[in-house]
Amino acid sequence: MAKKKEAPIQNVRILGIFAHVDAGKTTTTESILYFTGRIHRAGNIDDGDTQMDFMQQERERGITIMSAATACHWKGHRLNIIDTPGHIDFTAEVVRSIRVIDGAVMIVCGVGGVEPQTEAVWLHANNQHLPRIIFVNKLDRVGADFKRVLGEIHERLTPNALPLELPVGIESTFEGVVDLLAEQTLIWKEDQEDPIVTAVPAEMTDAVAAAREHLIDSICETDDDLLMQRLEGEDIALDVLKAALRQAVIDGEIVPVLCGTSRNRVGVQPLLDAIVDYLPAPVDLKPIKGHNPFDHEEVLERPDDFNAPFCASAFKIVTDPHVGHLTWVRVFSGRVEAGDMLYNPRTGNSERLGRIYRMHASNREQVGWMAASDVVALVGVKEAITGDTLCDPAHPIMLETFDFPDPVIAVALSPKTTNDREKLQQAVIRLCNEDPTLISKLDPETGELTLSGMGELHLDVTIDRLRTEFGVVPNVSAPQVSYRETVRAVTELTTTYKKQSGGHGHFAEVMMRIEPLSEDEAGEAQEGMLFVSEAPPADLPRDFWRPTELGLRRALGQGVIAGFPVQNVKVTLLDGRYHEVDSAAMDFEIAGGMAARQLVRKAAPTLLEPVMRIDINVPEDYLGNIVSDIGRRRGMMGEMRVRGHLRNIDGEVPLAEARGYATDIRSMTQGRGTFTLEFNRYDVVPDNIVEEVIKERKAAGKVPER
Repeated sequence: MAKKKEAPIQNVRILGIFAHVDAGKTTTTESILYFTGRIHRAGNIDDGDTQMDFMQQERERGITIMSAATACHWKGHRLNIIDTPGHIDFTAEVVRSIRVIDGAVMIVCGVGGVEPQTEAVWLHANNQHLPRIIFVNKLDRVGADFKRVLGEIHERLTPNALPLELPVGIESTFEGVVDLLAEQTLIWKEDQEDPIVTAVPAEMTDAVAAAREHLIDSICETDDDLLMQRLEGEDIALDVLKAALRQAVIDGEIVPVLCGTSRNRVGVQPLLDAIVDYLPAPVDLKPIKGHNPFDHEEVLERPDDFNAPFCASAFKIVTDPHVGHLTWVRVFSGRVEAGDMLYNPRTGNSERLGRIYRMHASNREQVGWMAASDVVALVGVKEAITGDTLCDPAHPIMLETFDFPDPVIAVALSPKTTNDREKLQQAVIRLCNEDPTLISKLDPETGELTLSGMGELHLDVTIDRLRTEFGVVPNVSAPQVSYRETVRAVTELTTTYKKQSGGHGHFAEVMMRIEPLSEDEAGEAQEGMLFVSEAPPADLPRDFWRPTELGLRRALGQGVIAGFPVQNVKVTLLDGRYHEVDSAAMDFEIAGGMAARQLVRKAAPTLLEPVMRIDINVPEDYLGNIVSDIGRRRGMMGEMRVRGHLRNIDGEVPLAEARGYATDIRSMTQGRGTFTLEFNRYDVVPDNIVEEVIKERKAAGKVPER
C-alpha cells in the first residue's frame, strides 16, 4: 500500500479541464503531467497513447469519452485534475465534474474560438460560481488569431476576461509569450523545454504597455485600497498585485487569459504557475452546504477541515475489470480510513469502506485513508449512485443531487441468441449505472429493450462498449427520436368506470380538465405534468385523489396517440362520485387512466420533437450548399461568423432531420466540414409529420391499444 504524498490543504488545487471538441484539452493535460513529472513522455492523440484517454474507444476515435482523474505536484502544490470530454453527447461527465471541483481551466482553440460546448460548460460553471482561467491554445495553427478569440470570449463568455499574456508571433511564427505583470518575454526554442527569458520585443513595446496598464487598472478596481494607491500614482508591488488578482479570480470578478500551444509545450509552465497562483485552494471557498436528511429545513455546512465530520460526494460510478465496482468521490470534510462505516442518506444504509485508491487515469494507487480535498475511488460502497452523499453515520448530511439533461434519441436492442438475453440486460444496467444520461427500458409485454442517450455518437460508443467490455453483440435498430405528446386545447369531461361481476362491484367517476401547461407553472410540474385537485371533500374523499393521480400519470407516461410520454400539460381534478360499497382505490386508479386517454384524444393532441442547436464550421466554398441543406431539413439559420479561413454557422434543426448528418456533411464538404449538435428545446411537429410518425408507431405496435 502506497504512502500518500501530501501537501497542506492550502496548497491543494482541485480543478477540471474543459473544452470544445478538438481544442487541445487532452494534449494540454498530457503536457501538464509531463512538466509536473507525473509522466516521462507526453502521449499523442494521433498515436493513441495518451495517459488520460485510456479507453479503447477513446484511442480509436481520438476523443475523450469518460472523465479521468489524476494528481500531480507543481512547486509544492498538489493538483487534483479531472480531464473531461469535449463532445456535447457526453455532457454528464462535465456536469458531475463541475460539481466536485474548486476551479477550472477552459481551453479555447486559437482558430475555432468560442464554440458551443465552451459556452455550455461556461454556463454550468456560472451556476456553480466556479473560478476559471482561460488558455487560448493552438496559436501556431493556420488561421489562429488571439485578438479575435479574445473578442469572442468577451462577447460570448464574459466581459471580465483579462489577458495576462500577449503572444509573440502568430501561426508559424508563434514562439512565446509576453508576461504582462512581470514585463518580460518567454521564448521556447525547439530543442529546449524551458523558456528563455528576454526583454519585451521593441515592436511590441506600445501594445504591451497599454495592455499592462489596463490589466493593473482592472486589478486595482477590485480592491479599494489598491485603487486609492493607483489614483495617487503609487507603484504597486508585483506580489501585492498578484494577491489581489488571486482574490478577484476567486470572487469571479476577473478571468485570467493565457495563451500558448500545448502540442509544442509552449506556454504550459506559465499556465501551471497561474493555476497555483490564482485558482483557489479548498479552504479559500465557502464550506459546502447540505441539509439534514431527517429535517430538510435544517441547513448544514461542512468546512474543508480534517477534523470536521466526514462528508463526500459520489460523482462517478465505474465497473473496473480488476477490482469491480468503483465509486469516485470528492471529499469535502473530515477523514476516514479503510474499514470505516459510511452512511448514505438516500438509501438510509451504512456500508463498510473496503479499499481506497488514488487514480491516475486507469491506474490505481491504494492508500490507507482519505480526507478533505481528496479525489479518490472507493471499493466496497456498492449501493451508491452518481450524486449520492457519503458521510459520517453520527453526523448525517445530504448534499444537493446532480441534475442531468434528458436523453433525446433511442435505439432498440435485442440479443443475437436467447442465451444472450440476460447477459445483454445486465451489461446495459451496468452501463446505465455509470452514465446517468443513458436510460434503458424493458417492455414487459414485448421484451424489447430500448436504450436512450444524448446523441448518435453517445449510443454508438455505448454499443461499442457492449461489444468490447462485455462481449455482447446485440441487434440494433436505427436510432429513433424521443418525441413527446402534448395537447393544444382545453377540454373537460367526466369519466365513469363501472363494473358488476357478482358480489361487490366496481365504481369510480371523475371529472377532470386538461390544458397546456403555462411557462409559470412549468417549474411545479413533475415529469412534465402538473396535477391539481379541486374536488370538495364531501363529494370525493381525499383517499381517492392520489389513486386517481397515479392512474393518470401511468397512462400519460405510456402515451396516448403515439406511445410517447405526454408532457407540458396541466390536469385538474374538478369533481367525482363514489359508491360507499363498490368503490375502492384501484377503481379510481383505473378511472384516472381512462380519463387521461379520453382527455388527450379530445384536446387537439400533437407531438413535440427535440430541436437541436447546430454549430457548423466549413470552408467558404461550401457555405451555399450547407445553408441550402439546412433549409431542406426544416432548419433555421442563426448567426454567421468568420473564423479565420472557415465560416461558422449557428442555427437550429429538428433532431429527426439531423440523423446521419455526420456522413452527409463529409460528403458535401469533401471531409472538411465539422459540426456539433446540442439539445435546445422541444417544439411542435408539423401535422403531416405527426400523421407519419403515428402511422409508423402503430405499425410497429408501439401505441397502447386502450
